[in-house]
Amino acid sequence: MSEVETEFLFETDIELEPPQMIGQTPQGNRMIFYVKGGSFQGPKLKGEVLPGGGDWFLMRPDGVGELDVRGTFRTDDGALVYVTYRGILHAPPQVMARAQAGEKVDPGEYYFRTAPLFQTASEKYDWLNRIQGVGVGWFGRNRVGYRVYAIR
Repeated sequence: MSEVETEFLFETDIELEPPQMIGQTPQGNRMIFYVKGGSFQGPKLKGEVLPGGGDWFLMRPDGVGELDVRGTFRTDDGALVYVTYRGILHAPPQVMARAQAGEKVDPGEYYFRTAPLFQTASEKYDWLNRIQGVGVGWFGRNRVGYRVYAIR
């Protein structure tokens, strides 16, 4: 078996609407964050994160957040890319509170990882349909971002 290798794809910066607070459910505290917009940029693709996507986020009773994200990217040359991913966010309560209060928190203080998959009809970006991504995230008040890599 070979070792895992990665290739940097892009970095994102995404602005979010204030969350819809569904509240405490049997599975945990459900919040829905809709995307206002954003950008992504990397060596092989760049463009904008379109409004309308979102994260159907669940804060589990054990303090671990589960991400369930769907969104659309538009490349600078007009191709649309559907992005979906699950992920995990775990931050100590005091770190979460600082970030949500607007303080810039060092991503080394928490764990935030995602596993993006891509779908596109674009011939130029067809290679995205055949890769598994991994994202290392950061978050703040109504903002989120990732460095995304392809697993080779």
